[in-house]
Amino acid sequence: MSKLLYIQASPRIQRSHSIAVADAFVGEYQRAHPDDEIVALNLFDAPLPNFDGLAVQAKYTILHGQAHTQEEQQAWKNVERVIEQFTAADKYVFAVPMWNFGIPYRLKQYIDILVQPGYTFSYSEDKGYEGLVVGKPLLAVCARGGEYPVGGGAEAFDLQTKYIELIFGFMGFKDIRSVVVEPTLQGGPDVAKAKRQEALDRAKEIAANF
Repeated sequence: MSKLLYIQASPRIQRSHSIAVADAFVGEYQRAHPDDEIVALNLFDAPLPNFDGLAVQAKYTILHGQAHTQEEQQAWKNVERVIEQFTAADKYVFAVPMWNFGIPYRLKQYIDILVQPGYTFSYSEDKGYEGLVVGKPLLAVCARGGEYPVGGGAEAFDLQTKYIELIFGFMGFKDIRSVVVEPTLQGGPDVAKAKRQEALDRAKEIAANF
């Protein structure tokens, strides 16, 4: 039995294109893999710890081989709790809207918690950086109001899918797939409806053998 971690990075829930498509993926996945466990986490509801001064200090205490204070120890336990939930999964699906050409701030906060040396990546003089989360597939369902086609004039503004591929690739993911819903605003409601349906169909196809 595998565990699928479903991360929602949108606060809009019922009105979110990315969540609607990711929900369709999860529904089809559940039908194809009835014995698997699915854990859903909406980052706007989740009690993510602040990666603030105390957590940063705890991180550098580890890097310098020193002992944590009691306050640092508690702050780092909160970080480890999030990382452990993430790395315990076998498969991942993310629902991600584009905000200001990039990703929502709660997803960035989540990633900043996850990307820690010794937990999701390592470094050595011989091998350089190596990702530690390996052998696991990830699907990113990305929605955006405009269009950012590869080779088009707006491609450079797509800091959403590029960042997701870069940062999770850094953590060790090799099998990163994506379903993009675009445009959800630029072409009007009829175009948005058609593009969303195309994405729904594509997500269901992927789910069958994910």
